[in-house]
Amino acid sequence: MVKIFLVLFLSFSSFVYAQDLQDDDILFQKIKTFVSPKVFKKDRAYMEILFSPKQDYIKNKRVDSVKVIKTLKENGILNLFFKKPKELNISFKTSGNSLFFVKIMSDTLRNIGYYRYVTKESNLDEKGFTWKISLISEYAADPVVLSKELQKSSCSIVDIIRKSPTDWTYVINMKNARLNTKALHVGEKIKLKRSLYAYWIDVSNIEKLKITSSYRNSWYPYIAYYDKSLKLLRVIKKDKKRSNIILNMKENTYYLKISDIYTLKNIKDSIVLTPIGQRLAQPIE
Repeated sequence: MVKIFLVLFLSFSSFVYAQDLQDDDILFQKIKTFVSPKVFKKDRAYMEILFSPKQDYIKNKRVDSVKVIKTLKENGILNLFFKKPKELNISFKTSGNSLFFVKIMSDTLRNIGYYRYVTKESNLDEKGFTWKISLISEYAADPVVLSKELQKSSCSIVDIIRKSPTDWTYVINMKNARLNTKALHVGEKIKLKRSLYAYWIDVSNIEKLKITSSYRNSWYPYIAYYDKSLKLLRVIKKDKKRSNIILNMKENTYYLKISDIYTLKNIKDSIVLTPIGQRLAQPIE
């Protein structure tokens, strides 16, 4: 009996040891990509303490890159700032809908303060979709901040690849993606303030929508209907100033984009949204 127990104990110990070695290998190989060789060598012993237990940084057999970067930043090992403004290249990859993905990423970047960037490349193939942007910046985008903002659209960062301090790639899971926008409900009026950007609204819960424009506006409606995956369904354009309009929502209409056919400067004051009628829930197939 003692022999059997000893064999089992040694087998379990060997498994745990092998697992620790595996976690150590993939974790520190990833950390190496986030810091310079000089920093890695200098702080290796310190990082052994910081990243213990190592299993806490492994998620679904992959390194939790966001958590690793958060730990490195909080302990002064990773510096995202440059000595002077540089060209920053960021690639975003996903296996989801490309149009929907670009919309979510554009909103996310704007919300964290990135406005002036240019698209360098976009590519769709059997491996998925890649969108590469470039901008001049004094610092690299903070992966922790980016991750928190993406969570608002039910997206998550699967992996982060740092080729250099100015070249980063993010792999994004958008399986449950949705626009981070206001969902309308019956009995709740919404006032939209003046904006430089088109208004995006979640109308999945309502049958109709009344839009009332302030008398100070010169609104020439441009309304675009989209489904849940952001496929364009139809567009309404009115080449005549309107103070109000009532829109019918079809069953597969999920989002509305509200704008002006000429310029959003025509909307000098607010517009009010009044939902009408609760839409019946659709059966799950």
